[in-house]
Amino acid sequence: MSDLLSPIIAVVTEDHEAFWCFVGFMRKARHNFRLDEVGIRRQLNTVSKIIKCKDSHLYRHLEKLQAEDCFFVYRMVVVLFRRELTFEQTICLWEVMWADQAAIRAGIGKSAWSRIRQRAPPTEDLLLYAIAASVLQKRKIDHREI
Repeated sequence: MSDLLSPIIAVVTEDHEAFWCFVGFMRKARHNFRLDEVGIRRQLNTVSKIIKCKDSHLYRHLEKLQAEDCFFVYRMVVVLFRRELTFEQTICLWEVMWADQAAIRAGIGKSAWSRIRQRAPPTEDLLLYAIAASVLQKRKIDHREI
């Protein structure tokens, strides 16, 4: 939980306000902490679909490894990239994700990511696109080194 709370505490300086922000945040993220793992598995499935859509060769490789469920990105989903990015990058990414979600909820124009969403499996969760993109980018970097 400290991975999720630390960026909030850094931005919200009053303890009681940080507490209530964290409570609200956890209400939205509670599906990631269910014992039946329904919420997290749905998100991993979406990441898998994005990878399959964007890089079928990589997806076939994941199938051969029996890793097409994308369980290897579990931590990225649960802590919203907090451990993969610097503290400053995390705050920036979270701000962009939350602003995008707020714009979608408010119906303000089209989301900045609408073009990406048209070419990939639909989801309103920008985090899942970012996770899939990081996997695809890592594949490109590793492929160049071979």
